[in-house]
Amino acid sequence: MSLLKIASMTCIALTLGACQSVFQASAPKPLAITPDASEQLKAGCKGQDCPLVNIDTVHFADEPKLDALIEARLLKMTVNSPQDKVAPSLNAYREQFLRTAQSRYSSYLQAKVREQHDGLVIVELSSYLDTGGAHGMPGRGFINYSRKDQKEVTLQDMLVPGQEKAFWAAGKVAHNNWLISTRFGNDPEFVKTWPFQQTPHVALLKDNVVLKYDVYSIAPYSEGHVELKIPYSRLNGILKPEWFPAQGQ
Repeated sequence: MSLLKIASMTCIALTLGACQSVFQASAPKPLAITPDASEQLKAGCKGQDCPLVNIDTVHFADEPKLDALIEARLLKMTVNSPQDKVAPSLNAYREQFLRTAQSRYSSYLQAKVREQHDGLVIVELSSYLDTGGAHGMPGRGFINYSRKDQKEVTLQDMLVPGQEKAFWAAGKVAHNNWLISTRFGNDPEFVKTWPFQQTPHVALLKDNVVLKYDVYSIAPYSEGHVELKIPYSRLNGILKPEWFPAQGQ
């Protein structure tokens, strides 16, 4: 009996997901993650109001391009005005910040792996700059890293050409669902003041595509970083087939 016939007979007895797994290559083993966390105060300073820099990141011995990309993106998040220049490294940023920081200033930078699936590594980036005001300014971002292509997957890479408008229409549906699930759905003033917007923060998670928002974008500061979730079922014909999570893996 031929291998093809055996596979076909096997598929009759199995579910569709299991049948697909007969033909799909096994999912790659998740990358090993090495944490790298440190906190440093301004030299010679003592007390609770000392300036500090806290950096909590990750490293991948087998993916130097991802390592470099994470550092570059974290450094970009430290730029808060047109006059700011990107430091050449995280160590250089730390030294620069502490050298010029005033009392009560602090800077936090974090990179964490949100998920690994289907040859993708989803890294979530966070920043928080406190310059002594009522509250600091937080930032967020994502890296969708393709291990196969050894590069970041951008929104343009994800979408079928010409489908960007349809993608954001699906995002607006997710926004409406979020409004309904919160106390804001019955508040016309809130809906008018905080309308749906596009965001640069898009993540290809295993269960859904997530849109993450900076504070003050679609909700007040007190609501933090709102996440909207788009089911993959809504993205047929919009998202390129290679970015749908594989079945049976």
